[in-house]
Amino acid sequence: MAELLLELLSEEIPARMQTRAAGDLERLVGDGLKAAGLAFASARAFATPRRLALVVDGLPVARADVTEERRGPRVGAPDQAVQGFLKAAGLASLDQAEKRDTGKGEFWFAVVSKKGGPTAEVLPGIIEAAMKALPWPKSMKWGSGTMSWVRPLHSIVALFDGQVLAGEVAPGGTMAPICFGDTTRGHRFLSNGAIKVAGFADYAAKLRAAHVMLDPAERKKVVLDGAEKLCAAAQVSLKSDDGLLEEVAGLVEWPVPMLGTIDSQFMDVPPEVLTVSMKTHQRYFATSRPDGAFANRFVVVANNVARDGGKTIVDGNERVLRARLSDAKFFWDQDRKVRLEDRLPALGDVVFHAKLGTQAERVMRIEGLADKIAAYVPGADAAQAVLAARLCKADLVSGMVGEFPELQGVMGRYYALEEKLPVAIAEAIGDHYAPAGPADRCPGAPLSIVVALADKLDTLTSFWSTGEKPTGSRDPFALRRAALGIIRILVENDIRLPLGTFFTADDLMGFFAERLKVQMREKGVRHDVVDAVFALGGEDDLVRLLARVEAVQSFLGSDAGRNLLVAYGRAANIVRAEEKKDKGLTAKIVGAPEAGLLEQAEEKAVAAALAEVERQVTPALQGEDFGGAMQALAALRAPIDAFFEKVTVNVADKPDLRLNRLKLLNQIRATMDSVADFSKIEG
Repeated sequence: MAELLLELLSEEIPARMQTRAAGDLERLVGDGLKAAGLAFASARAFATPRRLALVVDGLPVARADVTEERRGPRVGAPDQAVQGFLKAAGLASLDQAEKRDTGKGEFWFAVVSKKGGPTAEVLPGIIEAAMKALPWPKSMKWGSGTMSWVRPLHSIVALFDGQVLAGEVAPGGTMAPICFGDTTRGHRFLSNGAIKVAGFADYAAKLRAAHVMLDPAERKKVVLDGAEKLCAAAQVSLKSDDGLLEEVAGLVEWPVPMLGTIDSQFMDVPPEVLTVSMKTHQRYFATSRPDGAFANRFVVVANNVARDGGKTIVDGNERVLRARLSDAKFFWDQDRKVRLEDRLPALGDVVFHAKLGTQAERVMRIEGLADKIAAYVPGADAAQAVLAARLCKADLVSGMVGEFPELQGVMGRYYALEEKLPVAIAEAIGDHYAPAGPADRCPGAPLSIVVALADKLDTLTSFWSTGEKPTGSRDPFALRRAALGIIRILVENDIRLPLGTFFTADDLMGFFAERLKVQMREKGVRHDVVDAVFALGGEDDLVRLLARVEAVQSFLGSDAGRNLLVAYGRAANIVRAEEKKDKGLTAKIVGAPEAGLLEQAEEKAVAAALAEVERQVTPALQGEDFGGAMQALAALRAPIDAFFEKVTVNVADKPDLRLNRLKLLNQIRATMDSVADFSKIEG
């Protein structure tokens, strides 16, 4: 068995593209090997800012001989069909084919043997095909070439079993082909000259000696461990940021964490501003003091080993940061001179959506929604909710949010606090975008709940009214996220909001049902149980709906529930089958059966049990005692089991008795369906 080593060396690859590109290279080469009949033991891909690398272990040195069978036309078929078959199979005449009886007639078969040959012969084509198929999000052409790649490609290492493969990739135009070779280059600044390699182990070792850490996981660990060690020595803590860590590891081949200091003149700027400015523009990590407050230290990761221990690098980064933060401080100081209320007219110049008007018009809609929603949120003052809604978008026209759009809402909260507005209003402004995702915290204060719900309900109902509904994976206005946010806010805060009073579109509640199934699936709730409860219709209180869902799921998890579901299925199937035969039957079997036509003890027992269950279920449902309703249904199990064991429903010679028994079965179905539509339950 042999090893394939591939490295594609180029100019710097954007950090956000590296992980996917490495995975795509591994997948495409692997698929090519499998298509060529080449099994392998393992494949590992790596990415650094300047290279993609792949090592495939356990490849055979030679491909095995392969015998292929091809079925041709039927014996006696027209000559044109026969000649086409011979040509495709590479046969000179039918004498080289076999005649076989397939049971459906005699057909011609060709048995073609192919010699395997050296694996090295097919690898260049597989590599070239993988490179051409690599799906870069953005690519470019360089020089006079016509080849597209993420950045100008410099060299290709392609070794199989320690030998250079005979292959090349042509950039096109007047540019010379890039021939496969066995030489690479190390760190751009910390190494010199070409590096000749003989295999993956040699390649990885020589790159490390040339200050290149090939494995992104190792680079991330070096960054994290080094940063935490520096912070511990300075008595601060590193603020966790997995996204930034991933990006920084993709910017350096030899990471060297260093600790810098933020100038004291900027420490009165909100910490979110400092954090975003450092992360967005400079890729710095923020730190915190032991009490959790924002610290005046930051971590920068250099891609170099400095002779002076990093002093010059740190000084340079501190100087650049001062310039960045000077802009932020300017916006902070200037924005505080204008009240949020005074910014509202400017929202009339900001278009929210061509079909939905300006941000000012949107704010008016959110105000109206907040006023109505406040009545359903315990502890929410309607006047304060309306004021918070009126001011929630005012920071969109501030200088700070213009520079850092991701701070919308955050800055509104700070400006409201600076104006000495009630803290609850400031918090509602800051929280109204939350939750922005499944990992984001959910608003919990009454005013925050009201404004967050109003903002998301406006988003949903407004775009729904314009026909801008999500389709497939397309959801440009994040309507799924808005619906999930509403669900989380209502459920986690136990808010009894009748959503139907805010909807004008009938299918919007169905959209919520789908989102609810997605969210509840993660908590172990069955999607078919959600369907069964939603199918009742008329339920727009998600808290009450989920209480019913949990009760039904718990019931179905018991022996009584499972057995009763079987009985329900038998009753419903019989009724449905008879309804198909007689289109007018449905109207005839509505209501309770006639007591005088109940002959056998078993059917009388079912009728009595149904009457008792209905007596218990109706008040239980009205009182939202769904567990009690399920317990009442469980009493049906024994009499229904006995009914199906002893009673014949379709009594051919007694039509009145047959109809009455069908009424009884239909009543079983209707009684159970008053709790949930059990026909939606799978199994």
